[in-house]
Amino acid sequence: MYLRTDDRRPPLSTGLALRVAIIGGVTLALFAVLLFRLWYLQVLSGDRYLAEANDNRTREVRVAAPRGEILDRSGKVLVRNRVSLALQVDPQKLPRRAADRQGLLSRIGNLAGIPPRRLRRTLHEEVVVSPTSPATLIQDVPSDLFYYVRENQDRFPGVDAGRVFVRRYPNGTLGAHLFGNVNEISDQQLKEPRYRNLEPGDLIGQDGIEYSYDRYLRGQAGVTRVQVDSFGRPKGELSVSEPKPGDNLRLTIDSRLQAAGEGALAAQALPGAFVAMDTSSGAILAMGSSPTYDPADLINPTQAEVDAIYRDPVAAPIYNRAISGLYPTGSTFKPITSIAALASGVVTPFTTIIDDGAFTLGGITFQNAGGASYGALTMQPALQVSSDVFYYTLGNELDKLGPGAHGTMLQRWARRLGIGHETGIDLPGEQPGLLPTPAWRNQLYRKDLTDRPWSGGDAVNLAVGQGDLQANPLQMAVAYSTIANGGTVVRPHVGGIVEDAAGRVVREIEPGAARELPIEPQWRQTILDGLHDAAQSPGGTSYSVFGGFKVPVAGKTGTAERPPYADQSWYVVLAPYPDPEIVVAATFEQGGFGVDAAAPAAATILSEYYNAAINAPGTGGIVE
Repeated sequence: MYLRTDDRRPPLSTGLALRVAIIGGVTLALFAVLLFRLWYLQVLSGDRYLAEANDNRTREVRVAAPRGEILDRSGKVLVRNRVSLALQVDPQKLPRRAADRQGLLSRIGNLAGIPPRRLRRTLHEEVVVSPTSPATLIQDVPSDLFYYVRENQDRFPGVDAGRVFVRRYPNGTLGAHLFGNVNEISDQQLKEPRYRNLEPGDLIGQDGIEYSYDRYLRGQAGVTRVQVDSFGRPKGELSVSEPKPGDNLRLTIDSRLQAAGEGALAAQALPGAFVAMDTSSGAILAMGSSPTYDPADLINPTQAEVDAIYRDPVAAPIYNRAISGLYPTGSTFKPITSIAALASGVVTPFTTIIDDGAFTLGGITFQNAGGASYGALTMQPALQVSSDVFYYTLGNELDKLGPGAHGTMLQRWARRLGIGHETGIDLPGEQPGLLPTPAWRNQLYRKDLTDRPWSGGDAVNLAVGQGDLQANPLQMAVAYSTIANGGTVVRPHVGGIVEDAAGRVVREIEPGAARELPIEPQWRQTILDGLHDAAQSPGGTSYSVFGGFKVPVAGKTGTAERPPYADQSWYVVLAPYPDPEIVVAATFEQGGFGVDAAAPAAATILSEYYNAAINAPGTGGIVE
C-alpha cells in the first residue's frame, strides 16, 4: 500500500522526542503523587481527619473547682465561695487590628455601662501579668448581658461569658491579714513544680493562708465538652467531667478572740499588731494587724482600691505587722536577757545588784526611765519594777565573756529563743528581723556603712531591747512561750485540720517543736515570779491594768525608743500564772508607754479568752 504524497510528515527529531517523553513522565509522576496523596488522606488517614473535623464542632470548656472553705477552730465559716457571672477575654483570639479591638471593647463597655478606657486598662494590666492566660474583664455582670454575649459570640470574638467562683468573706475585715487572696495563675507560676497540673486562667492562692494551703483548698478542675456551630456558638453539651471541690481548712483561730483582738487594735487608732498563741503547741489562737482592709476589695479591685491597700507608704494596710513588723522591743526583752545571764553563770536568781539610778560605761551614763533608783535588787524584783540599771549591768557582764560565732551569750540565747530569724509559721511574708551582733556591726564598719564598730554600749542597749534590735510580736510570743513551758521552742501555725467536703479528716497539722533548750526550772520560776509581780503586785509596771484581773497572769511592759518616731508601746503576757497556756504579745507604733496602749489591748484579748473559756458549755471551767 502506498501513502499519498501530501500525507507524509517529517519524522520527530531525537531531541523533541526526548522532551515529549520527559514531560509525559513528569505529568504521569505528578498524577501518581496526587493519586497517592488522595489515597493516603481518604484511606489511611481518613479516620484521623474525620475526628479532627468533628473536633472542630466541639469545644472543651474547663470548669473551675470551687475552693474549699476556711473555718475557725469551732467550725465557723470565715471564707466561703459565691458564684459570679463574668466576661473573660482570650488575648490570643482577640482581633489583630487595634481598631477592631477598640470597637469590641466599646461594644462591651456600652452594654455594661463601663467606660471603654477602663476596660482597656483592665485588659492591659491582666495581659501584662499573664499574656497567654484568659483575662477576666468584668466580674458580677448582669444576667441579661451574660446571656446576650453567650448568644452572640460572632459579635464578640475572643470574649467568653462564664460562671466563676469568687471568695466571700461573711465577717468583713475579720482576719484579712491571715487569709490572703486568690487570683489567676501567672505564666511564671505555671513553670513552678507545685503548679505543674494547672493551666492558664486557673485560680490559685497568692498570699496568706490561701497560698500556704493552696494544694488542699484548690480542688481539681472538670471539663465540659460542648458542641458549637460555625461561629463558635454553643449548641449543647456532649459530656461533662465534674470538678472536684477543694478540701476545707479548719484553722487554729478562735473567731471570737480574733474579733476581740482586732477591736482592741482599732480602739487605740494606731498602727499595731497582736498575737495570741498556745504556749505548748504553737497554735495561733488569734493574730491581727492594724490598719486593716476588706479582703473582698481584692476580688475585682479598682485602681483606687489597689493604691489604698498596697501602695499607701504610711498606713500600709496590706502589711501584716504581727509577722513582718520590725521594732525595738524595749523592756519586754529583759526576760531573754535574764535567761542568757542565768545560763552563762553571770548571775544566779539570788545575785544582788545595786541600782543607784545610773550605770556608767566608757564615760557614758545610762539611767533608769524617769530617773528612778531602786537600791539592792535580785532578778525577781528587778523584773517587777523593770530596773534598767540591773539589766545594763547584765548586758555589760555578758559582753565581757567575749563573742563567739553567733555573738555573745546574750545573742546566742536570744537566737535560740526565736529572735533574729523566721519562726517558721505557715504564712508567707514573715520577716526575720535583726539581732545585732559584734560581727554584724563590725562588718558594716569595715564597709563604711556605719560610723563605729561594736562597743559595750551596744551590748547594754540590747540587754534592754534597744539599739539596732528589730523584732515582731510573733517572735516575742515564741520567746516567752519557751520560757513558760520550760524550754520547748514551738513552731507557730494557723492551720489546724484539713477536711474533705464530707467532713472526713484529710490531714492534721501538727508541725512539732523547732528545738528544745536547757532551761532550768529555777530560772523559769524566777522569771515568771518577776513577771507576775510586775503585773499584779503593787509597784509593778502594769499593776494599774492587771492588778484586779480575775485570772493570775505574768506580764511585761516595754517602751522602746524608735527615732524619729514616738516611743513604741509593747506588752507580753502569759496566763494563767504559774502554768501558762496562752501568751499574748501586742505592740503599737508611737503608742508611748507599754502600760498606756499595749497592756490594755492585751487585757481585752485575755478577758475575751477567759470569758469564752469559762462560759463554754459542758466544760465546768477554763478550757483551751
